[in-house]
Amino acid sequence: MDQQAHPTKTTLPGIGIRYDLVTTGGKHVSIVVRNDGRRFLGFHDPEDDDACTNTVPLDPGEAIALANLLIPEQLDPVRNEIEIDLVTEHIPITAKSPYWGRTLGDTQARSRTGASIVAVLRRTGATPSPTPDFRFATGDTLVVVGTREGVDAVADLIAGG
Repeated sequence: MDQQAHPTKTTLPGIGIRYDLVTTGGKHVSIVVRNDGRRFLGFHDPEDDDACTNTVPLDPGEAIALANLLIPEQLDPVRNEIEIDLVTEHIPITAKSPYWGRTLGDTQARSRTGASIVAVLRRTGATPSPTPDFRFATGDTLVVVGTREGVDAVADLIAGG
C-alpha cells in the first residue's frame, strides 16, 4: 500500500526544529535541525516519545547524501534492453495538404505509418492527445512521435505525397 507519511514539526526554543515521523511499522524517527545548521537523526523508544535511544550527527554533506538516498528514484517510463530510436518532429498543415479541414481520423496516420500524432499546435494554443474527430486547420503544426521512417511517412502523408 503506497501511503504518504505526514511528519510533525516541533519548534525547539533555542535549539531549532524537530521533525518526527512514525513509520507504518511503529518506529519513531526524528530529524533535529539545529539553529546552527547541524542535523541529527534520532530514534525513539516507542513506549516513551521523549526517550531517544540513539542519535546520529550528520554534517551537511552527509545530510544531503542521506536525503538523496531516501528520495525514491523516478522510474524511467521507457526502459529498454534494446535500442529504440524514437524521434519527435513538428509537421505543418499547409493549404496544399489534402488534410486541412479534415479530421485526424481521416489520416489513419498511426495505422498507416506506425507513428503517432501526439499533439496539435495552433496559434490559439495546444491540443495534447487530439481525438480522431479533431479537425485540422491551415497553419496547425502536428507533433509527431515515432521511428524516423514512421515520422517521415506521416510528413509525406500530410504533404499529400
